[in-house]
Amino acid sequence: MDILYIAVNIAAFLVLAPLFEGVVRKITARVQSRQGPPVIQPYYDLLKLLGKQNLSAGNFAFTVAPMLALASILSVIAFMPLGYQANYLTRYADVITIIYLLTLGGVACLLGALSSKNTYALMGSSREMITMIMVEPVLAMTFILGAVKVKSLGIDEAVFSTAGGYGWSAVLMLAVYLMALQAFVGRQPFDIAEAEVEILEGPFIEYSGPNYALFRYYLMLKQMFYAALFVMVFIPFAKTGAYGVDVLVQLAMVFVVFIVIALIGSTNPRLRIDQAQKYYAVLIAISLVAVGLSVYGV
Repeated sequence: MDILYIAVNIAAFLVLAPLFEGVVRKITARVQSRQGPPVIQPYYDLLKLLGKQNLSAGNFAFTVAPMLALASILSVIAFMPLGYQANYLTRYADVITIIYLLTLGGVACLLGALSSKNTYALMGSSREMITMIMVEPVLAMTFILGAVKVKSLGIDEAVFSTAGGYGWSAVLMLAVYLMALQAFVGRQPFDIAEAEVEILEGPFIEYSGPNYALFRYYLMLKQMFYAALFVMVFIPFAKTGAYGVDVLVQLAMVFVVFIVIALIGSTNPRLRIDQAQKYYAVLIAISLVAVGLSVYGV
């Protein structure tokens, strides 16, 4: 059964991540009074890229970076207790593993950008590095708060720490996570690293074909992971006891989170990097307060 749970995790994300991306695009277009592409357009985009020729910067790092990014996010997905069901990997890993793997995906993006030696890619990679340094602590604090509450670094225990009830610390962290969600998924107003008008896709400007498809898939999966993590951590009470039903309920709530992402992204202008830094600093400070409250059982 453990293999089945892992397979369901990976299959659900691989199949639905492009669909949710399409939903975001469609809602964004509607809000802006445009027709927009069909919701299945991301599938067409990936297939088109897979059929194109790869461009290479002539070095190993440029080639391996997309594969490393995709492998890192798929590993994270395999660990997660989708449907409130822990699997073999979930039981033998901890939240530190998740944080390292998520950071590895960001490092892969930086590696690909830096190895391309393109000016716009270097600018995008510097912005991505700042975002990683400032946003990843908020994710870490989310896990740490759960670990403090249940006194365990286990993934399933820390993720479902709010199942026993909300305290002020959990409510505060919920607010912080929502405020950081757009930054986690790289959507406006925090799509600073890939700003199309300013730096032309930033870290990915030199990529094309299958390698670029891997990066696009990585970004879609990462986006869905952060939405699913919010559902798992902060809405753990929608549990029926039936694995299949629980998976469907969680995915339905993930869909709702994507609607929120689309609405926020389509109604807010992009921030400058200095504005984003100040915003991230406030989030880190509030998340530290939330963890402090959890230490005292509040």
